[in-house]
Amino acid sequence: MAKTSSWIPHIEAFVDSTRPPNQQNASLDAIVSLVKNDLLTIETLVKEMGLYLTTTDNVIRARGILLLADLLTCLATKPLDHATIHSLIGFFTERLADWQALHGALVGCLALLRRKSTAGVVIDSDAKALVQSYLQNIQVQSLAKDDRKLCFEMLECLLDRYPATVATLGDDLIYGICEAIDGEKDPECLMVMFHLVEVLAQLFPDPSGPLAGFAEEVFDVLGRYFPIHFTHPINNEYGVKRDDLSRALMLAFSSTPLFEPFAIPLLLEKLSSSLPAAKVDSLKYLSNCLVKYGADKVEKHAKAIWSSLKDAICTSSSQDPIFSIVSQKQDGIGFQENEIAKEALVCLQKFILQDDVLVLSLILGDEEIETILSSVTSIKRYNDIPKESKQKLHAVGCMLSISAKVSTPCCNKVFQKFFCRLMDILGISTESSSRGISDGTHELSEELNFGALYLCIELLDACRCSVMGSKEHSPQPVSAEETWCCLITDFSGPLTGALHYILGTSMNGNTSEADIHCGVKGLQILATFPGGSLPISKSIFESILTIFVSVISDSREDTLLWRLTLNALKEVGIFIDELHDSEKVLSFMTIVVEKVISLISLSESSMPLPLRLEAISVVGAAGQNFMLRAIQVLEEAISENFFYASVDGNLKSAEILVPLLECYSNKVLPWFHNSGDFEDVAFRFAVSIWNQVESNKTFNIGVQRKELLGEMMTAMRLAVAGCSEDIQGLIVQKAYSVLASSTFFPLKDVFSVPAKLEELQLTKVVDSLSCRDEWLISLFASVIIALRPRTPLVNVRVILKLFTIVLLKGHVPAAQALGSITNKLPLNINSVEVSSACTLEEAMDVIFNMGLQSASDSGPSRKGSAMDGGDVGLIDFCLNVGNSSLTQTNAVVGLAWIGKGLLMRGHEKLKDVVMILLRCLLLTGSVSPLPLQQDMLGECKEQDMHPTVIRSAADAFDVLLSDSNVCLNKRFHATIKPLYKQHFFYTMMPILLSSIKDSDSSTTRSMLYRAFGHVISNTPLAAVVTEAKRVIFALLDALPMLSLDVRDKDLTYSLLLVLSGIIMDESGREAVTENAHIIINRLIGLISYRQMMLVRETAIQCLVAVSGLPHTRIYPMRTQVLQAISKALDDPKRIVRQEAGRCRQAWVSIASGSTGANIRYCQGSSSFLNGTARPGLNQDYNSETSL
Repeated sequence: MAKTSSWIPHIEAFVDSTRPPNQQNASLDAIVSLVKNDLLTIETLVKEMGLYLTTTDNVIRARGILLLADLLTCLATKPLDHATIHSLIGFFTERLADWQALHGALVGCLALLRRKSTAGVVIDSDAKALVQSYLQNIQVQSLAKDDRKLCFEMLECLLDRYPATVATLGDDLIYGICEAIDGEKDPECLMVMFHLVEVLAQLFPDPSGPLAGFAEEVFDVLGRYFPIHFTHPINNEYGVKRDDLSRALMLAFSSTPLFEPFAIPLLLEKLSSSLPAAKVDSLKYLSNCLVKYGADKVEKHAKAIWSSLKDAICTSSSQDPIFSIVSQKQDGIGFQENEIAKEALVCLQKFILQDDVLVLSLILGDEEIETILSSVTSIKRYNDIPKESKQKLHAVGCMLSISAKVSTPCCNKVFQKFFCRLMDILGISTESSSRGISDGTHELSEELNFGALYLCIELLDACRCSVMGSKEHSPQPVSAEETWCCLITDFSGPLTGALHYILGTSMNGNTSEADIHCGVKGLQILATFPGGSLPISKSIFESILTIFVSVISDSREDTLLWRLTLNALKEVGIFIDELHDSEKVLSFMTIVVEKVISLISLSESSMPLPLRLEAISVVGAAGQNFMLRAIQVLEEAISENFFYASVDGNLKSAEILVPLLECYSNKVLPWFHNSGDFEDVAFRFAVSIWNQVESNKTFNIGVQRKELLGEMMTAMRLAVAGCSEDIQGLIVQKAYSVLASSTFFPLKDVFSVPAKLEELQLTKVVDSLSCRDEWLISLFASVIIALRPRTPLVNVRVILKLFTIVLLKGHVPAAQALGSITNKLPLNINSVEVSSACTLEEAMDVIFNMGLQSASDSGPSRKGSAMDGGDVGLIDFCLNVGNSSLTQTNAVVGLAWIGKGLLMRGHEKLKDVVMILLRCLLLTGSVSPLPLQQDMLGECKEQDMHPTVIRSAADAFDVLLSDSNVCLNKRFHATIKPLYKQHFFYTMMPILLSSIKDSDSSTTRSMLYRAFGHVISNTPLAAVVTEAKRVIFALLDALPMLSLDVRDKDLTYSLLLVLSGIIMDESGREAVTENAHIIINRLIGLISYRQMMLVRETAIQCLVAVSGLPHTRIYPMRTQVLQAISKALDDPKRIVRQEAGRCRQAWVSIASGSTGANIRYCQGSSSFLNGTARPGLNQDYNSETSL
């Protein structure tokens, strides 16, 4: 046991109110630790604390009791004997009368009441004594918020854990609770209070029990809080939301039928409120109360409830009936957007479920519904119906639909009342012949009545939903003798014919869009009744499919009817596929799928090929078997057209192949990726293409060559990327075998030459590539780009050498493939179990010794490979390889993609690539190199660099940092180091800024600005903003320089977005304020930028934002800005003129000094970049730094 002297100071520290809270908490923790470790007993502690617990000093006594209470809270799981608990609960019960120490007493009581049975609990007699002391001594509403909450929680705990004991207190308990909760306003207390009432109602469920006498008083307290008016902000300190409070109050309202005489009239009264939130809450509460109170209690209010619900639905319907026809379940549009109407319909459904006979008699006999029905159906055309009548029609349709969905008997009654009447209005009878259903010859004597047609479709949909049930339950068979089933069976033929007639006339342009929606949805509903209760015969089902297919195949353009019909076919297919109805699936496959996929081979079809392909992909997406059949035909078409395009040079086949491949890449592969069987489909496609390339020894693709190759590469990349490593390995082996068997592949002689290659040899090898060879290399590059990092490669060194050579002729896919390889290769050979594999270090040696520096091997400046840390060698290829600026440019592009792969993985070899690019930017023969440039150039000769090479070196920084869709991204399994862009930005900025400062050549300076622009425009904005003070000068200098060349318009716009981001961000405010006059001048210059409207618009928006800067900084520029803006008011683009008007208003108001506004951003089409901030640069703009 611990010595008394070791823990008494902790007691003294806690009870001393002058001690800081952290010291008091530490003392409590120390005592808790002693008790938990059995170094101190509760009995000993209480004995030593006796004076602190009973002293007449109110402060010390309160602190002493609180210490004991907090200690028990921390020891909730430590077992205590019954005698100890009895003694403690007795002490705290007595202390409830001590209002100066009440807080500690409440905490102590609650800690003991919440203990689990395994640790020792308060016995029933002690709990009863506690309740009695509580009722006798505590006036809850006179206490502070925290103590009131503790009181409510203690009562809640007593009711939950000791219901039988506290129930014996009867009226006294109920009266005490009423007195405690009356007038409460704190959100946290209200949450406990509402639940307290709910538990109290469960404690006294007897209609003649104690609560019955107090029901009105209790509800009177509750009713004052309805509807919840919550004024606290969303992120309030309580953590309580309005919805939480409202739900808790709703549960209290519906907790007992004893509240029915008071709750339902109150809720019906609040339904007439002008506040939408109050109406919605009233409907939610009413729905819950109807279910909880029961049919007997609700019956007396039936007429009032129906009248209120009807008014809420009719008056809240703000939508046109056509929207309920258009809306799909996944869209969530139309009537469901109206929260009041939505809740009213939910309430109506629950109301009907309580007493369907009574409620349906009210609905079906309602005179207002009859009046609306007669009024609306007296007008035939949709466009002739007044707006108010359309809304009422919609409301009636929803009410009848909800009524029919409740149950089969309800559905029978609604159908019996309205369906035949609607058929009569439509002029459809059971005697009508079904002749002409499938051929469109069914004739109607007059135009169909839209109102009757709409209500008919709503009833059919409700009936189908009733049969289908919920998602959790499978469809249940329904007797064919049911009234609704008999009626639909009798009218299905003529009704299908009438709907077909609508579609037929709409193809001639003689039908409104509303009728088209109704016609398509009606047929879709008839075709999607479940098989177990099908009131539709097989012949009619197949006729509906035939009607839809005829609409698809006969259309010449993408019309509303065509689009709706295609979606309807997809929904029908999904429906029958999910139900596993083999008979219907067979019909769908035969009538729909086979017919639609046959469209692909109809060369004389009037329907554009993209529409035919969309129809195939949409119909195929209805189910696995449907898509497998569709892709089979699609693959055959791709194979056939590829053969004719490549072997015969058939231009038409090449034209067809492009959309075929687009459909395959954008529709088919994504569908299989989400649905399964992707690998089988992708592997089959990839191998099929390689087989064809292997068998076709000559390629004659002409005009469509570039576009077709691009689509084929995209399809190949996407197919390979989705496969596993094993499947990818098989595809690589197949592709490499085809590549190795080509006529150009005896490059072995070239590969066997040491590092030195003559210019003539290199040119001869590359120039000898045929069209087929280019396809081979491009497709093989696509495969390499899409591989996973651990997929084994065959003969990596040979592949690297091949790609290195061909990229010098401008083969960008080869450069991208090299970048992908350098991004994914392992750092050491132990991680790869392939004998022909190589590490990243070895790969870099192969690349740079093969082609990119081969011509400089004999140069006087070669001291060693840059890959080995040397500072000479790689720059020479830019000067000497082929003496061709085109080859030099291609080499720089290749370096950029290789560098991108290294950058994304965060590899240190990147610095060698960046050094070469910087040397290309800085090397010029016009002036002597400056010190920093000389350090980068080493001992290289001073020669003039061709402008295209310099420009490509600057653009290489765009390749390094921009996001690519064709390679080196997550889809193609790139290795990506977090924050690699930010790290590169912080490393490169000092170098670029110093180079810009030290450069005297206008050409070099402009290219350095171009490289600078690519770096900051592709870096996340947050990182750029942190260095705003260092980059803003270069940014402002770059804008006018780059705006001179029309080729730089996109880069100019990107830089302007960066500037706008700095202006808008609080972190950049200081830099913006200090350079306000320069910024304004630059923006004024861009207002008249003719090459791009977005630049003008964004520049004006920035001027609006700048108008919020300190008055003294911007006022001198006011006149100049207003003069420039006056010209922008005559801009040919309307959006620019609008922004100019806003800008003029902002700057005119500066004269009176009224714009103390914060920097803001006006609405426009521009968007700002996003990113993550990193630590700042260590160098200033003027510093000289090496990489």
